[in-house]
Amino acid sequence: MKKIFITTAIAALLSVNVFAADGGKKIDGGTNVSYVALHGFTVDFAGATDVNWTVTKNCQKASFTVDGVRKTAFYNLNGEYLGLTQRVDVKAIPATTMKQISKDYAGYQVGDVIVYQANTEVNSNIDATSYFVDLKTDKHEVLVRITQQANL
Repeated sequence: MKKIFITTAIAALLSVNVFAADGGKKIDGGTNVSYVALHGFTVDFAGATDVNWTVTKNCQKASFTVDGVRKTAFYNLNGEYLGLTQRVDVKAIPATTMKQISKDYAGYQVGDVIVYQANTEVNSNIDATSYFVDLKTDKHEVLVRITQQANL
């Protein structure tokens, strides 16, 4: 079963944009990105194109395209791979979970859906896969986090 965690902080919307909001700077060609992160990225995402790096005081982020899909890889400041995000279709969310969301958030429209695949070798306390669903009304917006281990 799934458990739904609600996050009302819109600033954290879809985790893809969270880290750049911290005064990050776009890096062309990987300048100021740690060697470990650059090397790891090159090995793990060899076919990546249109790579843009952002470095903040908390992390290093590479936004890129691979096999026609836009993705974002996150690294800590030591260059350790933290995880990967990408937008997915709402159909990636199990039907029973979407039914519960529709019940709990009647009147909300589903916006973007992001999947986050974490590197549990760096942090074993994090769920390996989480989905973030943006829900909106005319007056409110919430971000719902869905994990595999949780109960609905």
